[in-house]
Amino acid sequence: MIFNRSMVMVVILAGLLPALSVAAAAPPSSAAAHPQFYPSPDPALKALPFSEAVRAGDFLLVSGQIGSQPGKLALVPGGMPAQAKQAIENVRGVLQRHGANLGDVVKCTVMLADMKDWPAFNAVYQQYFKPRFPARSAFGANGLALGAQVELECMAYAPVSRG
Repeated sequence: MIFNRSMVMVVILAGLLPALSVAAAAPPSSAAAHPQFYPSPDPALKALPFSEAVRAGDFLLVSGQIGSQPGKLALVPGGMPAQAKQAIENVRGVLQRHGANLGDVVKCTVMLADMKDWPAFNAVYQQYFKPRFPARSAFGANGLALGAQVELECMAYAPVSRG
């Protein structure tokens, strides 16, 4: 069989055609091409050098939240249980502002000023998170912001397409 230049081009294009048609038929990605950074709307936090959350594709990463009172750089009174509850409520507020909720959380990182507070934190945590619990890590920290007893950061799976 004799191959000429035209026949070779047809064979090459025929080999590429399936890949090109799949790429052309794929819907455009609903996720942003670049991360989106969200500053806090809270006047007390606006001047601090971090975003309250960052969207990276279908994931929403929430900065660490302590048991601070909304609008203030002060902790709620009541020790570990009250601070844990407020920290989770603060996470919930950030998630809601960006189209997600606690049920979307897939990963939590817990920082405790004293690991002896682990049972007290868990008692509060289980009031908010139910089985199919998020993946979770915890560690003792030597000093949290404002002298907090707990800080909680979370990652949520919150596809852009559902918003």
